[in-house]
Amino acid sequence: MPGLRLLLVIIVSLGLIVADQQFERVTPVRSTLATVLTPVYWLGNAPYEFSDWVSGLFTTREDLKQENEDLKARLLILERRALKYAALASENNELRRLMNSSELLDDRVIVSEVVGVSPDPYSHEIIINKGRSDGVQPGQAILDAHGLMGQVVQTSQVTSRVLLVSDSSHAVPVEVVRNGLRAILLGTGDSGTLDLVHVPDTADIREGDLLVSSGLAGRFPRGYPVAEVSLINKEPGEPFVSIRARPKAELNQSRLVLVVFPPENGPHAEPGADQRQPQPEQQPPATDSSQEAQG
Repeated sequence: MPGLRLLLVIIVSLGLIVADQQFERVTPVRSTLATVLTPVYWLGNAPYEFSDWVSGLFTTREDLKQENEDLKARLLILERRALKYAALASENNELRRLMNSSELLDDRVIVSEVVGVSPDPYSHEIIINKGRSDGVQPGQAILDAHGLMGQVVQTSQVTSRVLLVSDSSHAVPVEVVRNGLRAILLGTGDSGTLDLVHVPDTADIREGDLLVSSGLAGRFPRGYPVAEVSLINKEPGEPFVSIRARPKAELNQSRLVLVVFPPENGPHAEPGADQRQPQPEQQPPATDSSQEAQG
């Protein structure tokens, strides 16, 4: 009788469901059935695997070449993204170093970016993306996170040309931090070497001494790191010693720099800022006591 069989199946099914929910008696049976039915699963998936294998046999060389090109393009995109992230991380670190450097300065500074380099191999100059519209004027000092890089020599509305300390026409008055000895630091045309000139052979100077801007001549504010003494050569009978120094700034590597604004009343203040004609002093009005005295 079909109805009785269906009723029996329903009762057995309900009993198995209750047993599984309440007593977890069916779990081992389900696990055993799954193991026994594994070959059935394999056989059921065999047609798809076989068709995929057959289609792989007939893949054309053009298809493989196109797939290879697609993978190369994707790899190139991922590499570009990785480089961009690395550049952003490097820029973030450089900005942090710049901000830490600017906190040590008393002068007002703005962050600028190097956007060009002079093509002349005998001229050490860079172009930054700040100009007259940002208040930049010739003569302002340029720093990176490590030291003095140079000074602004020409400005346009949106850019400025900077002469680096390594240029052969550049000179910086400096002093030794250890003892205050003053001298002139000249560029040599080599970005890694500067010359300290007019130092007597009796001067107390050592390799490793830090040279900072002395502030003389009013061109550079005092106290900015410029170079470190790297070599001292004393020739017998010569009144001066030959001294080489290594710039503290990363002249060929720094991309973000600081433009230093001197104090408003300093030597680089805007013309006429402190050149107003003094007004004649006015006599104060006579007080009651002075009027009484005149009376």
